[in-house]
Amino acid sequence: MKRFFLWMLTILFASGLTAQNWDIDALHKVNSWNGQFVRNYNKFISKSEPYVAVGVPVAMALASWMKHDKDLLKDALYVGTSVAGAFVVTYGMKYLVDRQRPYDRWPGRVYPYSHESSPSFPSGHTASAFALAASLSLKYPKWYVIAPSALWACSVGMSRMNEGVHYPSDVLAGAAIGAGCAVLNVYVNRWLNRWLFGD
Repeated sequence: MKRFFLWMLTILFASGLTAQNWDIDALHKVNSWNGQFVRNYNKFISKSEPYVAVGVPVAMALASWMKHDKDLLKDALYVGTSVAGAFVVTYGMKYLVDRQRPYDRWPGRVYPYSHESSPSFPSGHTASAFALAASLSLKYPKWYVIAPSALWACSVGMSRMNEGVHYPSDVLAGAAIGAGCAVLNVYVNRWLNRWLFGD
C-alpha cells in the first residue's frame, strides 16, 4: 500500500510538471469569458455555494423536526456531515499543499474578479458543492434531484475558474474530494446512526 501511494505521488508530481501549461491555458480561456450574463451568472453561483451547502442540510433538519421525521433527520445528518467532511479535508489540504492563487502566480494571464485569503489547491467551494450534490443524489436517486444538483455543483466549479481564483486541477481535486467524502460518509453515518439513534 505504501508503494502504491509513493508511485501515485511520483506520477502526480511528474505529470504536474508538464500539465501546468494545460492548467493555466484552460484557466485563461475560462477566465476570459466576460459577457455580462456569464459574469453575473458565475458571480451569483460562486457566492451561492456556502449558503446552499449549509442551508440545504439545515432546512432538512428543520423540516424533520417539524414533521417528527426521524428518517429525514438521518438524511440531514448524512448530507450535513458530508459537506462538513469535505470542508475539513479541503482546508487541511490547502495549507498542506500551500499552492499560490493563479492570479498571484500569473498576474498577466489571470484576472481576479474576486480575491481569496487561503491557498488555492484544492477548491473548497467545489468540494462542498460536490459533497452536497453527491450526498443528495445518493440519498434521493431521482433524476429531478441528480440533474439540478449536478448542474449546480459543476457550475460552482466553473464559476471559481471564471472568477480567476482556481486552476482546473484545483476544481477537479475539489470535485473528487467532495464526491469521495459523500461516498465514504455512507459508512461513517451507519456508525453515527447507531450511536445517535440506536439503529
